[in-house]
Amino acid sequence: MRPRPCDYIDPATARTLPGLFAERVRRSPGRCAYRYFDTDQGGWRDYSWHTAQEQVGRWATALRTESLPRGDRVAVMLRNRPEWVFFEQAALALGLVVVPLYTEDRADNVAYVLAHSGARLLLLAGPPDWQRLREAGTDLGSIERVLSLEPVTDARGNPRLRGVGDWLPAEGAPLPACAAEPGELATIVYTSGTTGRPKGVMLSHRNVLTNAFGGLQTAAVYPDDLFLSFLPLSHTLERTGGYYLPMTAGATVAYARSVSDLAEDLRSVQPTILISVPRIFERVYERLHARLTERGVFARTLFRLAVSGGWRRFEYRQGRGRWSARLVVQPLLQWLVGRKVLQRLGGRLRLAISGGAALPPPVARLFIGLGVDLCQGYGLTENSPVVSVNRSARNRPESVGEPLPGTAVRVADQGELWVRGPSVMLGYWRDPDATAAAVDAQGWLHTGDQVRIEEGYIYITGRLKDIIVLTNGEKVPPADLEMAIAMDPLIDQVMLLGEGRPYLAAPVVADRDAWAEVVRHHCPGEPDPLAADSPCRALLLERIEAALREFPGYAKVRAVALCGAPWTVDNGLLTPTMKPRRARIVERYRAKIEHLYGG
Repeated sequence: MRPRPCDYIDPATARTLPGLFAERVRRSPGRCAYRYFDTDQGGWRDYSWHTAQEQVGRWATALRTESLPRGDRVAVMLRNRPEWVFFEQAALALGLVVVPLYTEDRADNVAYVLAHSGARLLLLAGPPDWQRLREAGTDLGSIERVLSLEPVTDARGNPRLRGVGDWLPAEGAPLPACAAEPGELATIVYTSGTTGRPKGVMLSHRNVLTNAFGGLQTAAVYPDDLFLSFLPLSHTLERTGGYYLPMTAGATVAYARSVSDLAEDLRSVQPTILISVPRIFERVYERLHARLTERGVFARTLFRLAVSGGWRRFEYRQGRGRWSARLVVQPLLQWLVGRKVLQRLGGRLRLAISGGAALPPPVARLFIGLGVDLCQGYGLTENSPVVSVNRSARNRPESVGEPLPGTAVRVADQGELWVRGPSVMLGYWRDPDATAAAVDAQGWLHTGDQVRIEEGYIYITGRLKDIIVLTNGEKVPPADLEMAIAMDPLIDQVMLLGEGRPYLAAPVVADRDAWAEVVRHHCPGEPDPLAADSPCRALLLERIEAALREFPGYAKVRAVALCGAPWTVDNGLLTPTMKPRRARIVERYRAKIEHLYGG
């Protein structure tokens, strides 16, 4: 088979992010760049690269009228859509610095980012979003212009607010050549820290370009590939891997309507490449197993055989397993079982990348066993973000892969991973002390993650600051334990506690329907299903113990508390990237937690 042609734009040719966009338009003017769902017409529509350039020209022409000097910050708070790209490319072409915001973030946190970055212009979806920010009570004095994609019918009391439809010209002037240098600041991305205020990570044009190009050295992407974009573009993994990497390769990006519509969008868009966080794969895994419990013995057996046989085939192709006669029947099992799972993902998926958090091994095993080429990677915003990723032909799913080309890694004291290369950030915005603590004089980024490296593969073993030290001196890394517990369909969210305590305890959020079923069967009429002598409490602890059976003896949870409401971004218990804010959860449920250790 002849190799398929690639059309990559290297960082030296692009020089800057708007330079990359201009070069892609020059090379591929008529090809489809972006696909989106037009709610007015009820169907999917395309933008070619040439049409996208025309739109960027309109945005740039309008931005010039705001008289913002080079280096000024402009913020964008939109869900994924072509206008996100048009706004950013126009701003970057004029030398402005883009600050992405999470649409689901708390108003007070968004207000803090706007004030801290000194953003002078904000693009958002509609007037209600601006009103929500104003009601947060935080100083938004630096914002001079607020642009709304939705029409503004009444701007009284909001003189800064203007509708994009009235602001954009009918046609735009030709885009100017970007005068920025590769090493200049392009964007400030605020990390959603689990403690304290977020820090603004400063990334240059070179940082993002080299990271996207490095990703293409690990997995081939072709001009006829189609990405489905649903992670927020404010998430650096999506921005680099799902926006700039496809632009570098000349591939098409389709914007999902919402996470709730994701299943339908997968079937209609039929992507060939998917970049996701583990939670999406976990949800499919949980639903598959929930449905299997309702099926007969034959169907469950067939499913297990398909997964185990597919995994055996994977290990054989990776050179780690022997040939077996069972491989002969695997194509039939793949057709009977695996094909149906692939159809739910659109039917054309050839590569899936998981990042942003640890991918549970059982989830990886299931998808790979059913024929999905699923590769786990690792990164952090401070490295633009990808540090390492598994390759399809060299895939060790329990690892986070090998470093990107040009990225150096080392294991320092206490097993901490240090990273050095062209993707390491410029520093933290207006925070020289934090910058000095994160990047040393030799340019090594101190990640805070503990690892081991074997045969070039990186294995994450914990976090320096997340180790729980029990009063008996036992050191417990909670992340893997929490991940294993959360795989139980009964448990939706969990956080382990025990620092300075004699044993581990766990506040959990149970799946509402599954928990109601447990109470109905095991302790109907109980006023407190988690009372010390309740069979429901015993069952919950048994489920947790079963989830941790493969861990060492220290992994023993002796007390559990049920939290009624889910932990969300809105109630301040999750970061916008869905990580638990541990200190806030402890504060919210302090009384329950103290009761867990009350004797």
